[in-house]
Amino acid sequence: MGKDLATIAFAPEGRVNFRHKVRSCMDALAQMLDNDAFDDQDGMTGLEIELNLVDDEGRPAMRNAEVLGHLADPVFQTELGQFNLELNEPPRPIAGLGSYEQDILDRLRRAAERAAKADTGLVLIGMLPTLTPDHLVLENLSANERYRLLNDEMAGARGEQFRLDIHGEERLRSASDSIVPEAACTSVQFHLQVAPGRFARYWNASQAMAGPQVAIGANSPWFHGRRLWAETRIAVFDQATDVRPDELKAQGVRPRVWFGERWITSVFDLFEENVRFFPPLLPIMEDEDPLKILTAGGIPRLGELRLHNGTVYRWNRPVYDVLDGRPHLRVENRVLPSGPTVADLLANAAFYFGLSRQLADEERPIWSQLPFDTAEDNFYRGARDGISAVMHWPGTGEIAVTDLVRSVLLPKAAQGLDRFGVDPADRDHLLGIIDGRCRTGQNGASWQTAVVRDAERRGLTREAALYDMLRRYRTHQDTNEPVHSWPV
Repeated sequence: MGKDLATIAFAPEGRVNFRHKVRSCMDALAQMLDNDAFDDQDGMTGLEIELNLVDDEGRPAMRNAEVLGHLADPVFQTELGQFNLELNEPPRPIAGLGSYEQDILDRLRRAAERAAKADTGLVLIGMLPTLTPDHLVLENLSANERYRLLNDEMAGARGEQFRLDIHGEERLRSASDSIVPEAACTSVQFHLQVAPGRFARYWNASQAMAGPQVAIGANSPWFHGRRLWAETRIAVFDQATDVRPDELKAQGVRPRVWFGERWITSVFDLFEENVRFFPPLLPIMEDEDPLKILTAGGIPRLGELRLHNGTVYRWNRPVYDVLDGRPHLRVENRVLPSGPTVADLLANAAFYFGLSRQLADEERPIWSQLPFDTAEDNFYRGARDGISAVMHWPGTGEIAVTDLVRSVLLPKAAQGLDRFGVDPADRDHLLGIIDGRCRTGQNGASWQTAVVRDAERRGLTREAALYDMLRRYRTHQDTNEPVHSWPV
């Protein structure tokens, strides 16, 4: 932004001016949508993969600045915690999905070699099981003024401690003065570029399939030594960033981590809700006049709208961006954890891209048959119960998610990948991994749980069992053999 964020103090009039600027951005966006100004190409994708850094014993390593110095590679960036990194894979057509695997493996191999210079290893996992509350403190926030500013604004809006109260197989209660516990949540984001006229169909499809998606891909069962949800990352992210005190919750104020509340008819619906329902957290102004640029025949960045949109944490988020002078829209799918392997990660990607395409193309769309509240209920069932979840699906009623995926969703995903032009061999390889999880009943969450339980039966303490499990997890991850084939 060209501003020294360390010196910024947000005055009340600055927030008012920011809101006016966001409204100007919305007016510009509306004109661009009306005038067909967008790139209408479907089928481009990019991936964001979050990583954990650990020392030789498997403890979180607060060394991301040092590791980035050794990497000297712009595709790797900091994340919220000093024990996090993010890998941003460059965009490519979904038709080339099969080429991602070796590229990511090569990048991670080089990154691991460089990280070793800082006595640090890399782990793809939804939540690092060796994290303790002592690790998730403000001192371990990454050295980035934007993160500190965001923390200060969210903590100020909250006005009291952020509280976690998660009921799962076991229960966890804790509190924090900062948003740093959010750093425990390491995820993968799939970006899907779509034409504006089809955006609503893809977003609705993404929402409808979020429950089965997270159930099959769950990989976050352990947090602070407790077995909570299969995908505990969902609950932690919900609660660790909730800036609403109890009074605002009682008044029905919406949370910033949000599934949503209705099917949409246009991408504009989502941006408009974000502006209407959520006050700005980072009211940082740019010099651009979006309407003036648009009138002159240019393409505005819409910086204030993009900044505000980035502080509303929808599980499927709309994204406006400009590439090579052309504006485009993307669905950012944020529901899945990182790992367990690159092969598993790309299988999850194939399932998402293929199924969302097929559901978006169907003449009678799934969202005309599935109540939105039921889709949300499926999402939280999937996060809580993982691969053993039971969900409601039109035409089947209540059904085990493994049966739903094998009998209904995988065939649709295969059709969708065919429409994207994915090579049949890559399609069958990647979707076969999803089928393998359903056949065996084993995904990352169930494997982690079974290994820890077995270690405890052999007499290990919970802490020792978690460290032993992580050691085995890292060994299997290095083989890139999918998690459903890992021995317990």
